[in-house]
Amino acid sequence: MPALKETLQENPSGAKQNRTGIHDTLRSMTGYAVDTADLPSGQLSLELRAVNSRFLDLTFRMGEDFRALEPALRANIGEQVKRGKLECRVNFTPREDAALPAGLNGALLAQLEVLSSAALEAFPQARPLGVQEILRWPGMLGDTSPDPQALHATALQLMQVALAQFNASRAREGEKLKAIILDRVAAIRGHVERIRPRTSEIVAAYREKLGKRLEELLPATLGDHDRDRINQEVILFAQKIDVDEELDRLVTHLDEVTRALNVGGAAGKRLDFLMQELNREANTLGSKSASLELTQTSVELKVLIEQMREQIQNIE
Repeated sequence: MPALKETLQENPSGAKQNRTGIHDTLRSMTGYAVDTADLPSGQLSLELRAVNSRFLDLTFRMGEDFRALEPALRANIGEQVKRGKLECRVNFTPREDAALPAGLNGALLAQLEVLSSAALEAFPQARPLGVQEILRWPGMLGDTSPDPQALHATALQLMQVALAQFNASRAREGEKLKAIILDRVAAIRGHVERIRPRTSEIVAAYREKLGKRLEELLPATLGDHDRDRINQEVILFAQKIDVDEELDRLVTHLDEVTRALNVGGAAGKRLDFLMQELNREANTLGSKSASLELTQTSVELKVLIEQMREQIQNIE
């Protein structure tokens, strides 16, 4: 059994704690890794490549000699990969300079001759066996095929090495995605902090504007009771356009996004749900807008949320 490369052990993003006490690395769903082993009979390679998917979708491309190994390979991948469309390729390339046997398999050659003669008697129009066909007949040059057990054992070792490399590459990309998303989170917090002190002024100004407009439109003959009733309706409408509650919920969702990113692990679905909630609050903020400033803020928030959502589609 050839010596294989040591499995990667380092955690490129550092360890943090999750609810079980150990923090997982935030990983991208896209990744690639390949590892090879040189055997006396040839070279064995195992390749992993993955793209985005809502669920874990595994595909194996390998020769029939390795089909019996598929359940073990599938289990190894399932232990470390939770989401993504992943393709595993296992390929064995025989050595071209492998030594030829000293002679042919005499017993097999004699048996093949008898069978070939019988076939030609039954089918005179058939073509006789050629030298190349005889030399390629299974077992004619002896058993030169590699030991299946050795191949399987090597393939399992290659899987461990490839998975370590695969997860390391996904973790590096995951850290980059995390930085991009946190940058957008900070931008949204900046908009909230900028607009929050202005909300009371905006609502008061809109209430005053609405009251003056009503005074201009309403007849002067209205009694005090009617005017009090109208003033109450103006106050209620001003309360409906107050956006403090939406801003509070935005901050709460942003805190949860930050927490999910720091905890790591398979956080993609949770983050995608939070993007829906953030977008809901941004839409409500726009629908309740009482000024051009609030409308522009709502649009800017939705742009930032969409940018985060696009990046989150890559997170496991």
